[in-house]
Amino acid sequence: MFRNIVVGTDGSDTAAIAVAAATELARLTGATLHIATVGGATTSAMLGDPLAGAAAMSIAAEETRDELTSIVDRAAGPAREQGVTVATHALIGSAAQALCDLAESVDADLLLVGNRGMQGGRRFLGSVPNTISHHAPCSVLIYETT
Repeated sequence: MFRNIVVGTDGSDTAAIAVAAATELARLTGATLHIATVGGATTSAMLGDPLAGAAAMSIAAEETRDELTSIVDRAAGPAREQGVTVATHALIGSAAQALCDLAESVDADLLLVGNRGMQGGRRFLGSVPNTISHHAPCSVLIYETT
């Protein structure tokens, strides 16, 4: 049924619920589980100095990448303990776009995200789950995590 499942996490408790659901689907179907987290692109303005040099940006980007890698490594532990084949992805950019791009690049059959951020007016402003539901290159499951 599924060969590749992509799930996004930000390391939060609600995201862990979505990862657990994706893990169970991967375990039941024998799919490879791609666990991804996405950090915002680092810019010199974000570093507080519009004239910050390339070296400062490089250091900040490396620290961000290390933090993101730590998030996906923690999220992957329980899936690996259940015998699921897991690939982790620490990505930089817009969360919705990066997850859709990853789903396309791994030929995902399913992209699973939690519903956090879909309540109230935010659903009209482009929350990650809402954006993914409109742009994913595969089936989407928005999982109840709240």
